[in-house]
Amino acid sequence: MTLILLYVVTAVVFLALDAVMLTFVMQPLFASHIGGLMLESPRWGPALVFYAGYVAGLVALVSWPGLREGRAVLVPGAVLGAMAYGTYELTNYAILRDWHVSMVVTDLTWGAVLTGVSAWAGVAIVRALRPGG
Repeated sequence: MTLILLYVVTAVVFLALDAVMLTFVMQPLFASHIGGLMLESPRWGPALVFYAGYVAGLVALVSWPGLREGRAVLVPGAVLGAMAYGTYELTNYAILRDWHVSMVVTDLTWGAVLTGVSAWAGVAIVRALRPGG
């Protein structure tokens, strides 16, 4: 039951933070550089698969072991986020003409912060909700 709670809490934090960033920072930034390639609205199916799988990976690799072993998860989560978002951004920058360095820096940094903070918040909230804290 604790694992399910950890997943749900982490997912809620991740989605809430990412929704704000996507709306106010990433969408305008990407539109200014690759607007002609963007859809009017996202394809929600692939987005759901990404979010569900990414949070599952974060919980499996960072949050769950950290919760069980009493380890910090902020930095390991940030490292995972930098690796994942960096893979996407740096690959696109390497092969796509209109991919801009500002997109790379912003999204890679955001991926590290978002993933680290989501791991930390998920573990902190679950620890606070468990009997005995």
